[in-house]
Amino acid sequence: MKRCPSCGDENADKARFCQNCATPLPEPDGALGDVRRVVTIVFADVTGSTSLGERLDPEALRRVMGRYFDEMSAVIERHGGTVEKFIGDAVMAVFGIPRLHEDDAVRAARAAAGMREALSVLNLELEREHGVGIAARIGVNTGEVVAGDPSAGQRLVTGDAVNVAARLEQAASPGEIFIGESTYRLVKDAVEVEPVAALDLKGKEEPVPAFRLVKVLADVAGHERHLDSPMVGRGKELEMLERALERAITERTSHLFTLLGAAGVGKSRLVGEFLDGSVGTAAVLRGRCLSYGEGITFFPLAEVIHQAADILEGEPPTAARAKLDALLAESPDGKRISSLVGGLFGWGPPGATEDAFWAVRKILEHLAREQPVVVVFDDIHWAEPTFLDLIEHLADWTRDAAVLLVSLARPELLDIRSGWGGGKMNASSILLEPLPSDEASLLVDNLLGRADIPQAARDRILEAAEGNPLFVEEMLAMLIDDGLLRFEEGSWRSVEDLADVTVPPTIHLLLAARLDRLDAEERAVIERGAVEGKVFHTGAVTTLSADSARPNVRSRLLALARKELIRPDRAEFAGEDAFRFRHLLIRDAAYQAMPKEQRADLHERFADWLARAAGERMAEYEEILGHHLEQAYRYRAELGTVDDQARELARRAGKHLYLCAVRADERDDLNAARAFLERAIELCEDTDRVRAMVLLAEVFDEVLDYQRALDTATRAVALADAIGDRSLALRAGLVYSMSKGQVDPTHKIASARAEVEAALEELNRLGDEAGSDRAWILLARLSFYEGKVAKAFEIANHLTERATLTRRQRQEIAAEMNTTAYFGALTLEEAFRAMERAGEVVGSSLTGEAMNLRTMSGLLGMAGRFEEARVSAERSAQLFGELGTPMRHIMSMQIVAETERLAGRLDEAERLLREAHEAFEEIGETGFNSTVCGVLAGTLCDLERFDEAEVFAEKSRQLAAEDDFASQSAWRMARARVLADRGEFDEALTLADEAVAINEGTDYIVWQGDGHEVRGQVLAAAGRDDDARAAFEEALHRFERKGNVVAAARISARLMAS
Repeated sequence: MKRCPSCGDENADKARFCQNCATPLPEPDGALGDVRRVVTIVFADVTGSTSLGERLDPEALRRVMGRYFDEMSAVIERHGGTVEKFIGDAVMAVFGIPRLHEDDAVRAARAAAGMREALSVLNLELEREHGVGIAARIGVNTGEVVAGDPSAGQRLVTGDAVNVAARLEQAASPGEIFIGESTYRLVKDAVEVEPVAALDLKGKEEPVPAFRLVKVLADVAGHERHLDSPMVGRGKELEMLERALERAITERTSHLFTLLGAAGVGKSRLVGEFLDGSVGTAAVLRGRCLSYGEGITFFPLAEVIHQAADILEGEPPTAARAKLDALLAESPDGKRISSLVGGLFGWGPPGATEDAFWAVRKILEHLAREQPVVVVFDDIHWAEPTFLDLIEHLADWTRDAAVLLVSLARPELLDIRSGWGGGKMNASSILLEPLPSDEASLLVDNLLGRADIPQAARDRILEAAEGNPLFVEEMLAMLIDDGLLRFEEGSWRSVEDLADVTVPPTIHLLLAARLDRLDAEERAVIERGAVEGKVFHTGAVTTLSADSARPNVRSRLLALARKELIRPDRAEFAGEDAFRFRHLLIRDAAYQAMPKEQRADLHERFADWLARAAGERMAEYEEILGHHLEQAYRYRAELGTVDDQARELARRAGKHLYLCAVRADERDDLNAARAFLERAIELCEDTDRVRAMVLLAEVFDEVLDYQRALDTATRAVALADAIGDRSLALRAGLVYSMSKGQVDPTHKIASARAEVEAALEELNRLGDEAGSDRAWILLARLSFYEGKVAKAFEIANHLTERATLTRRQRQEIAAEMNTTAYFGALTLEEAFRAMERAGEVVGSSLTGEAMNLRTMSGLLGMAGRFEEARVSAERSAQLFGELGTPMRHIMSMQIVAETERLAGRLDEAERLLREAHEAFEEIGETGFNSTVCGVLAGTLCDLERFDEAEVFAEKSRQLAAEDDFASQSAWRMARARVLADRGEFDEALTLADEAVAINEGTDYIVWQGDGHEVRGQVLAAAGRDDDARAAFEEALHRFERKGNVVAAARISARLMAS
């Protein structure tokens, strides 16, 4: 069977023209194969058929059931459905096969209600003739199915939606109609329902929501538009409409104004604004074309005539004709005009079409004698050819009458009437484009009542809608209905990440129905373009097309451009032409219509084309290539066909994604690197998988996600040992050793050092230079943890002699230069020079810059340059935020807080330290958290809140590893001050002495000064002034050696006062 691309009717295979509308039929390029689409299933089953069979003779029963099936089939087909099969006493119908419509769910609901009504009428006949009646129950459900090629007459559909529809029917009582939740979402404005308790359906793990269909409202869309919010933009288009009306009035002539635009772009809203504020005293008449039904040719005209003559809905033909006669009483040909027009609606005998057109024109001319007339015809892309002829007749032949004919249509109108409005001096057409992003954002505000909405939610909505007002509206409605966007305390809040929010089913069906009207070759071309993405190349589409279709690809692309589905775009490759989908959702609808097996094949073939097209520029397209190979593999895996070919696809995809991760890691984009690596790990095997796991563990370590680093490293070690790759096992073990100490206080720094040194020795024997370098860098870090920053600097400086350094190596080398500059015995002058060297090492790395700025803020604070210090700290925080690595910023808070503490801004220091503590607590980190708690305890002592200080000092003690000198010193200094405040001087002095001893064993000269200062405070509180003075002088000596002028001034002032 051949399906007409214009009207959808089926024709014999040999037919060259459609038997219904005479459109030329394309020759199919073979069967398209299976298709995926969202359809609505209706199941209807007779109840009590066994007892019916007992009461009736078999022949009578056959006639009764035959009448039942005939009546049910007639209702289904009248609403555009297809009876797929009869199963015993049940009827299964599909809405969306062979032709998809955006309102299939509404049609199915109307058909279900119509079947119930038809059965009531049939039962009167059956009672009269056979003394029996039939009871039936009906289930309706919407969902994705796979169907054979509809154009080839293959209508068998499979999918969960079919099973749910059958189960809903079985759960209903006789005479009831149950509809599924997915159907209800699509028809909710057109129906009255009663909720029922969620149903436990056979084969479903969770209860299934359902609704009892009570009534279907006449002439109401499943989703009504919200046209009451203020119109956004469209000023120029509104002005064009106003000028067209002005011209019609001034010249007393007719003018045909056609407003073209994609569904939902705002045609009705624009015309509504025009009618509300710009037509003045003009009479306004409005009619709309229906997408299906019986006797719909002149339905929009009937609505216009009803309005003009004040004819009420449901009035009998005689009354309607009388009102039309009265309207035309003063017209010279009134009786004749009334008769001809009435004949179009069955109010009298029909006349010739040409005569009827003349009569309609005369009515409008008659109405326009006293005032201008604006006639609006909505949705004329659904109009029958005869009605389009009528509109053009009115535009061509209306005389001496100010009549503005406003026609609203989707671009599909030009498919069936390519010359619409052409050649007419009194006709104009405009294409309504989507709203610019700023106006679309304003529309969001209008629809939400100007309440605040999270920026992430706004961005997701605007990204998906791409300026289409209907899409904006539907996206908002879906998010609100699903509870993802909630109005709380005067503003809207998104309750979770909206990045992966699906497209509302109303929009998907609208676009899928539009694509379903394409002929087979156009459909094949646009689907192959969709495989590449929103922008695609002619060469790729040609390569992916069947051999016989390749010569026609270019002409088909141009046809799709004329239909406003795609538009030309800039090509990525020399000698290529490129196109862009007019809307990303059109691309998604085309892509989703293909079965997964076909998608897998096309993704693999596209990857091969891309590799050839990219040539020497492969690195630029590594991510895209990896994506397509990954998709090819995943679809095969979903279909259960993981053979050697599929595994090879996975291997190739994983390789490309790993290389993408390496590049992302090198450019500081750690979030992207992590995402690439997680995908690569799923795809790769053996050595490739371990290598990706090691790098992922290192990324987790860098962003301070230590528990995940530990877990990933543990798995990597096990897999590396299993495949016998000792070098990778050692590399993974390095991450394990370092991460464990950050989440497990019992894992000593000394233990980590022993493990790293052992790994270094073995890596050297294996000749793994990169692994050895990694081990040396970790030894530098451990030296920092031990307070030996001079040793850390020595190791780091030695590594700078390497010929090549990765971004991570440069950054970690610079990190040790930072720690030496801030914590070590370098004077401020020397420290600033060291920071210059650190800047040279990190080069253009933003993470390195942020790290250096953080340390600079601390050094500037020691110099008393607090304003500069704050600027440096703020810039550091900004960079970490932009990089998407918030924990790196958290780690930097200790230095920033110490600077604020030095400046006397103790409340701000407390805030920063509490924020850092809470962040570390949330991820289960203990290494840095133990130190932060100790410093926070000291800050609380400064604020003389000793009870709180004691709590955090104890927390620091509990979290600290035994050989974590910084934490062990910090909690002792704070605890000593707490005890001194209570007068427990002996124990306080013991702790202070222990802290001094700990600090003196390190290079941390400022911490040495802090220890002596605390010891002096304890001694002073105990009344031992001479000993206190000696302690303060020791502190002063160390602060002066560092160049910490602020701390030195504080101690000097105290000494002068004593």
